[in-house]
Amino acid sequence: MKTSIEYFHTKLEFEIDPSDLKDALDANEQIVVIDARKENSFEAEHIPGSVNLPHRKMNISTTSHLRKDVLYVVYCDGVGCNASTKGALQMAKLGFRTKELFGGLQAWKHDGFSTETSSGLNLTTGCAC
Repeated sequence: MKTSIEYFHTKLEFEIDPSDLKDALDANEQIVVIDARKENSFEAEHIPGSVNLPHRKMNISTTSHLRKDVLYVVYCDGVGCNASTKGALQMAKLGFRTKELFGGLQAWKHDGFSTETSSGLNLTTGCAC
């Protein structure tokens, strides 16, 4: 029993779902959302207010302007992509407090939350059932 409790407790320390992220952002919690995908994917569609920092470009110089006292939530496309895992790992190695967005952009949209493009166009999506 203790093993299960420890596993799930630890999992929640390092993951956040779209609903909890949206609630935290709406409450103005100290969170920076990072899209760890390539620039063209970010330009096509991303979570409003997120910043693009592809995981392959995360290093001391590209993160030197970032604060160490906030939570960084890293995301990518979703289940079939591991850019968020690689990005969250790299940010943690660089000394940042990080969580991975469970389900990525796909889960964000599935939960009915809006996205935007680099041109600012809002794309509201929701459950298609």
